[in-house]
Amino acid sequence: MKIAIDRARCAGLGICESLAPKYFEVDGDGELVLLREDMPEEDLDRLRAAIEGCPTEALRLES
Repeated sequence: MKIAIDRARCAGLGICESLAPKYFEVDGDGELVLLREDMPEEDLDRLRAAIEGCPTEALRLES
């Protein structure tokens, strides 16, 4: 699975960063950075929570 970021929708609020800090970071310019693309099975719940917690719906999992 892969994480897709819709840059036009992302507001850089950092909710995903707080829910899944191993995967997301908001840089100094407010731009969302994907820190890693490999997703061990044990992290999927945390990633799903971050994606579902995104108020702008800018994140999604792709196969």
